[in-house]
Amino acid sequence: MPISIILPAKNEAPALRQLLPRLRQMRPDDEIIVVDDGSTDETRQLCREAGVQCLCGPYSMGNGAAIKRGARAASGDVLVFMDADGQHDPAHIDRLLARLEQGYDMAVGARDWSGQAGVGRGLANTLYNNLAGWMTGHAVLDLTSGFRAVRAEKFREFLHLLPNGFSYPTTITMAFFRSAYAIAYEPIAVGKRTGKSHIRPLRDGIRFLLIIFKIATLYSPLKLFLPVSMAFFGLGFSYYAYTFFTMHRFTNMSALLFSAAVIVFLIGLVSEQITALTYTRSD
Repeated sequence: MPISIILPAKNEAPALRQLLPRLRQMRPDDEIIVVDDGSTDETRQLCREAGVQCLCGPYSMGNGAAIKRGARAASGDVLVFMDADGQHDPAHIDRLLARLEQGYDMAVGARDWSGQAGVGRGLANTLYNNLAGWMTGHAVLDLTSGFRAVRAEKFREFLHLLPNGFSYPTTITMAFFRSAYAIAYEPIAVGKRTGKSHIRPLRDGIRFLLIIFKIATLYSPLKLFLPVSMAFFGLGFSYYAYTFFTMHRFTNMSALLFSAAVIVFLIGLVSEQITALTYTRSD
């Protein structure tokens, strides 16, 4: 089973200097692709020295864009995605591949709490995992892990859905759940990253907050809109009951809340239909 290992990299030369020779030694028969996302360091030179294919971009397009470029260029039937910052151990690749051999379509390396980059990131990832688990009805151990093995044919079905930023793992995971492709989670230990993280807490904190809404819209929008609609209806009914018994009148605020409930519900219905069309494939 031909395997392609894809590493998106942006100024990760210190980690690649150690990772690439080890990866080449451990996986001599696999295709290894480093997608250089506009690096200004020695990334290209290190790839040449290690005998690794390097896809060089003229400027930075984002982690997700690098993933898409690597997936298009890869020739393997199985794609293995790893971070280039030294956190992921190449020795764990076999464990992910073993899960695919058991019949799964994607295997994800799941980090425990000690593998999270700080308390804030750990709490955020726990929230994402729980929300995704509620939406899909399946246990989600690590929604945002960048270490995963996946069948190439199925992964490429959703390239058009993947964003250019950091939330590609969330998107592809929810897309697989929506399409009834089997996902397995393999617990792994991760090391401390080499170099400085490219994630900025304020900017990416807001962006990761949007992931919560993306989780819902990618899988089943009505699961998000229906509770909101019911909340507005409940508030409207409660306020109407209060004003009816105290002032014997139906107020504009009650009308506004009832209207909001109807509008949100209808938006949810439309979003549900759009989501269904997104996953419809023409034979």
